[in-house]
Amino acid sequence: MANPAGASEERTSQNGRITVDLCVNGATETREIDVRTTLLDALRNELGLTGTKKGCDRGQCGACTVHVEGRRVLSCLTLAAGVDGRPVTTIEGLAEGEQLHPMQQAFLDNDGFQCGFCTPGQIMSAVCAVEEADTHSDAEGREAIREVMSGNLCRCGAYENILRAIEAERERRSEAV
Repeated sequence: MANPAGASEERTSQNGRITVDLCVNGATETREIDVRTTLLDALRNELGLTGTKKGCDRGQCGACTVHVEGRRVLSCLTLAAGVDGRPVTTIEGLAEGEQLHPMQQAFLDNDGFQCGFCTPGQIMSAVCAVEEADTHSDAEGREAIREVMSGNLCRCGAYENILRAIEAERERRSEAV
């Protein structure tokens, strides 16, 4: 059997399991997992980080969005072996201690959620959306944000408040510069 994501031979056993270093939210945990384990399942089942949600398990809803090396990824489509040793940030890792990440605060201030199930994935995508939109003019930035956020579904229909929260954070960032 081929090694997933280029894993070294000594880290793959004959029984379909692999040893991975999961570097999540600044801490590294070594785990032996099935080679088919998704990052989502490793986060939830191996590390007990349940903020990242399992929505569709098909990469269609965005509820499982996390950052790998600062980039948005759908953790339900990403093998845990593929992030061996790479920094992963989940919704639990955004805050600085008791201080919410500015995007988390913007969602609270602008009622950017209803039931809250999609909110972790929405926030993780929104953080990247603002960073990507910062390279555009205001009109282009709004369109870029909408494009990035189009991969995150909200069954409650809180889209206007979500966009308002993201735009508020983008404005706050531009004023801080």
